[in-house]
Amino acid sequence: MVARLRHIGEHSFNPLDRVELGRSVGRALLLSPCESLPPVERFQGAGIYAIYYHGDFVPYRPVALPDCEWPIYVGRAMPSGARAGLLGLDSSPEPKLYNRLREHARSMEAVSNLGIADFRCRYLIVDDIWIPLAERLLIGHYRPLWNGVVDGFGIHAPGGKPGGTKGRGGQMKSPWDTLHPGRPFAEGRPDRVEEREIRTKIKAHLREYPPRRGEPPALGDDPVSATPPA
Repeated sequence: MVARLRHIGEHSFNPLDRVELGRSVGRALLLSPCESLPPVERFQGAGIYAIYYHGDFVPYRPVALPDCEWPIYVGRAMPSGARAGLLGLDSSPEPKLYNRLREHARSMEAVSNLGIADFRCRYLIVDDIWIPLAERLLIGHYRPLWNGVVDGFGIHAPGGKPGGTKGRGGQMKSPWDTLHPGRPFAEGRPDRVEEREIRTKIKAHLREYPPRRGEPPALGDDPVSATPPA
């Protein structure tokens, strides 16, 4: 007779489980210093980051907590070749993470209703194998606005002229660009979602996932439930 295995649930813990390792990377990010955006000094490496808002744009006031407590966006910067699986253990360092944060700063500087001085960031240089998992855990835990209902912040400039038929010329304006006009590549493109609807979705999202002050740097959500990054 084969004995039935007993599920030991909370009595089981594997510190080398990939999700636990991903959580440890996420916690390391949350415990890193909160700095200006973009960082003052250029640095090498890839990794993950979180962006925080402290301004007075009315829809974002609930997330504008002091001391970098609730991110408005979580993202990653992968090293060259990572998507194609071409990385080696001795791959040369590049300023991928720094450049990504610089790119985000330029987006904020281009729009009319946000100020770069109202943003800060945390960032962590980490081995590329842990970057996607840690990012998904963070997004799943915080449900940042710009990773969901106000998506489009992290997109790159689409090819083709607005309204054209070549490349992505016919691509519509993202909710982020509708709510924050000013990025040159979004000008002239039709709205995918009306601004009134975006604002309504923000309110509903914040009611469902209200930011919490004093949130400890612990990540407990399953990455499967995380919203994919924009």
